[in-house]
Amino acid sequence: MSEKASKPWGGRFQESTDAFVEAFTASVQFDQRMYAQDIEGSQAHARMLQSIGVLSDDECQQILSGLDEIRADIEAGNFDWRVDLEDVHMNIEAALVAKIGEPGKKLHTGRSRNDQVATDIRLYLRSQATQIDAELKRLQQGILQLAEAEHATLMPGFTHLQVAQVITVGHHLLAWFEMIRRDRQRLADCMQRMNTLPLGSAALAGTPFPLDREMVADALGFSAISRNSLDAVSDRDFAIEFCSFASILLMHLSRFSEELVLWTSQQFEFIELPDRFCTGSSIMPQKKNPDVPELVRGKSGRVFGNLMSLLTLMKSQVLAYNKDNQEDKEPLFDTIDTVLGCLRAYADMLPNIQFQRENLAAALSRGYATATDLADYLVAKGVAFRDAHEIVGRAVRIAIDAGVDLSELELSQLQDISPMITDDVYKVLQAEGSVASKNVFGGSSPAQVMAQIKLAREELN
Repeated sequence: MSEKASKPWGGRFQESTDAFVEAFTASVQFDQRMYAQDIEGSQAHARMLQSIGVLSDDECQQILSGLDEIRADIEAGNFDWRVDLEDVHMNIEAALVAKIGEPGKKLHTGRSRNDQVATDIRLYLRSQATQIDAELKRLQQGILQLAEAEHATLMPGFTHLQVAQVITVGHHLLAWFEMIRRDRQRLADCMQRMNTLPLGSAALAGTPFPLDREMVADALGFSAISRNSLDAVSDRDFAIEFCSFASILLMHLSRFSEELVLWTSQQFEFIELPDRFCTGSSIMPQKKNPDVPELVRGKSGRVFGNLMSLLTLMKSQVLAYNKDNQEDKEPLFDTIDTVLGCLRAYADMLPNIQFQRENLAAALSRGYATATDLADYLVAKGVAFRDAHEIVGRAVRIAIDAGVDLSELELSQLQDISPMITDDVYKVLQAEGSVASKNVFGGSSPAQVMAQIKLAREELN
């Protein structure tokens, strides 16, 4: 048989594919990772073809057994992936025909590689999304573990990277938890739309065979079947949506990383990262570099780029399937791998962070973090907020000139600014009193932090 005739589509061609073009257009180098999903989809398709009379019982069984053997060969590393067969689908189909003969040629009845690959990608992405969600949950559990241990540890809260108000470490960590909580919601929402079966749409127009698409959907765990064959074979919204979820997630992890990098520096010294998550310098013996957070921060760029790649890939495509869509897999696969790696690193590292409580407390004394509490104190005594703001601003100026904290000003100095101030003011000028007063739902008081941790754990369980 000539090379051109050995191709499943070679019947209308008069010359063999150019060797460079063959390599250039092949995707088996990267789409072979979907072999399990391709076999799973083919077996479900075969059982359905048997149920409608296209395959005999014996033919179906030969196909099922042959595909099982091919799966075992692949997993044992004994499968010869051929570039001349272009992709995972044709490699497996050719191996099946070589193994069982004529019945293998009937498997492709009522389907096309267009709806086959659209199905495989969804099956693969669904399995990977399940793993990603498990890692997200593990990260959430690590955040809660650390937040509980530090629920009453005082630290400065920042705006504009300037000391703003007193919060607790636990409260700060719960802000990270909320970001990941939204990420999991986005992933779950994405998975709902991902879980639609395109198989049965064939190349673009559907098929004359009376396929039982509901049977296949049920066998493969899809919650719905596609309603338009043109859209089904050309849709990659689910991949774009996944990469959008991943980009927002990596943006969050990058924000976490930026804080960890700052907090490990000598300028902050808020935390100590375990040695096993850091590296040293080849020239400076004293260095301990926060490489894991830095690398996660950097990897956000490649995930953002993958999202842009997919959006650009799809923006000018006419209906229905185009060869352009072969370019959907590498950005998607890279995004999956990157997300899983970053999440594993963070879920392993985060619960082992050590907070330097003395340094955190010292940082609070440098930024007049209780200034807003003094303004609130005056408002509670009947002073209009804007007037209170002006009064506290003058108090801060006096403290700056004297080189002391607000809590170290004499009562007489404070009363010179406002006679409304009495000796009970020192309760709100102390960091502990400041944070304890924020006892509103979602606030930063230790009691509220523990209440939020309890609620979060109930949600996770």
